[in-house]
Amino acid sequence: MSKNVFITGVLGGIGSALAKAFREKGFYVYGVDMREDFHGNCDRFLHFDIHQFVRDAAYRIRFSQIFDEVMPKLDVLINNAAVQRLDKLENIKLEDWQETLNVNLTGPMLLSKLFLGRLETSRGSIINIASIHQQLTKPGFISYATSKSALVGLTKSMAVDLEGRVRVNAISPAAIETDMLRAGFENDESALDELRKIHPVQRIGYPADVAKLALFLASENDGFIHGANFLLDGGISSVLKDL
Repeated sequence: MSKNVFITGVLGGIGSALAKAFREKGFYVYGVDMREDFHGNCDRFLHFDIHQFVRDAAYRIRFSQIFDEVMPKLDVLINNAAVQRLDKLENIKLEDWQETLNVNLTGPMLLSKLFLGRLETSRGSIINIASIHQQLTKPGFISYATSKSALVGLTKSMAVDLEGRVRVNAISPAAIETDMLRAGFENDESALDELRKIHPVQRIGYPADVAKLALFLASENDGFIHGANFLLDGGISSVLKDL
């Protein structure tokens, strides 16, 4: 019998790679995204807004019922969806801060709670896609870095709280070749080349790198990896760069 995986933010660079990798391994892939330009990496796609799910009780009830109907069984939940609103502290808008926390932190908590019974029945796992910004950040990333730090905290606290019922782990990628990364660098190829050079591995990551690690964590079954946060960073967190 095939296993089922639920992936948020499935239309993004990492989300697409996750869907492709899990599907190739025989998983039935449920994917959700706030965008509607569906492509073929999912077996079942649903248009779904996590920000709305967090802040609107009626929307949350409706989608909880929809998920109950279309997905009675679940083996792996991957909380991948994220928003990145960049601003210096003095310019942060409260609505941007709240949206960031809703999508990057509160949404994963609510979905973990919603699917807990199904994941426990299948002795499944939760994988949270965090970021290197949970540990190392730069100016303008206050909202994003805070949310990802808290997501790693949520991972560890859920692991302790759930004990042996469901395994919970996080992956914290550094620079990954996605539209979100390119937007942050305004598609400046020379800047991206510099970014590649400062990674000891001499490249930035690919979405498939994240997908491979997620597959490993999901396939561990009753394994011993629980409450862990994996830095997937090409060695960048070990670099001391002199001016």
